[in-house]
Amino acid sequence: MASLRSVVVAGGGTGGHIYPLLAFADALRRAFPQVRITALGGEKGMEKEIVPAAGYDLRIIPVHQLPRSLNLNLIRTPDRMWKSAHAAGRIIDEVQADVIVGFGGYVSVPAYLAGWRRELPMVIHEVNVPAGVANKLGMKFTKNVAVGFPHQPQQSEALRDARVVGVPIRTSISRLDRAAMRPQALAHFGLRPDLPVLFVFGASQGAGSINDAVSGAAKALTHAGVQVLHVQGGRRDPFEVPPGLPAPYVVVPYLSDMQLGYAVADLIVCRGGAMTVAEATAVGAPAIYVPLPWGNGEQKRNALPVVEAGGGLMVEDGDLTPEWVERTVIPLMRDPQRLTAMSRAAAGYGRRDGDDALVDFVCEAVANR
Repeated sequence: MASLRSVVVAGGGTGGHIYPLLAFADALRRAFPQVRITALGGEKGMEKEIVPAAGYDLRIIPVHQLPRSLNLNLIRTPDRMWKSAHAAGRIIDEVQADVIVGFGGYVSVPAYLAGWRRELPMVIHEVNVPAGVANKLGMKFTKNVAVGFPHQPQQSEALRDARVVGVPIRTSISRLDRAAMRPQALAHFGLRPDLPVLFVFGASQGAGSINDAVSGAAKALTHAGVQVLHVQGGRRDPFEVPPGLPAPYVVVPYLSDMQLGYAVADLIVCRGGAMTVAEATAVGAPAIYVPLPWGNGEQKRNALPVVEAGGGLMVEDGDLTPEWVERTVIPLMRDPQRLTAMSRAAAGYGRRDGDDALVDFVCEAVANR
């Protein structure tokens, strides 16, 4: 295994890029306690708050969205990218980086350009099909491409030769023993130990359609003996939950300790983002996936293999209503044998070693430079 002294990681904008980056950085530090880790980020991305709070050095560089059509921004792009790449290059030179590891987002582009000019080893980690525009560009400069899921090389020509390493996830989740933590987690949320728990969330920003559908079924759920832990989401308006329900319906605005939610979950209702799918399957939690109704369809592609393996169900966003929740979720919550089978299927699809597997891949790329 190559010894790493200095690694530059790049990825930002959304949690889907940042959280795998941080999980990888943690694994890198476990493998090489003396390694210098430098993260590149943008002024407006979530990384500005999240990365320093996790204890890593974040350097801000100019970040520009890549235009997808012929317009004035396209004419300005070469000059903007040169300035961004120059800023990234100065940092790469200062820290004497051995390798650059990119996780996508527009901040990755100047890192890839600067690394290419310096002929440094580069590794790209991609979790979606189709690959993001930043990582697509980076793939022109390196063949060291890792992906999170087995379906990605099968569905994308650009990812055909990629290494499947899994998605780096936090050790608080990848090493979670749900049965052992469940009593503590139930007490933390004020939930009862004698009733099943429906865990509801819509990623870090929340999901209005999920919030409306499940809260709209609050009376039916709780009268059926189902208690609910519902994460509202950081950018969603509060919603009404009827008072005097016969079982707990706990609403929290945001949940940073997601392992507590997974520990109590008998069933999850969630989006189909790559991190969500990776975490749910890693801990063996059965889920009802509600993919985002826009974009390139990547959330449906993420969740569909889990559903086909028996580890979950899928419902279109427009079909998710309180009535659907009553018809589908309540019978499922009352069927512990089916939930157990779904849990085993989810765990059979998921993997918990994406962080360490990516570290091994990066070391291999450096050794073979």
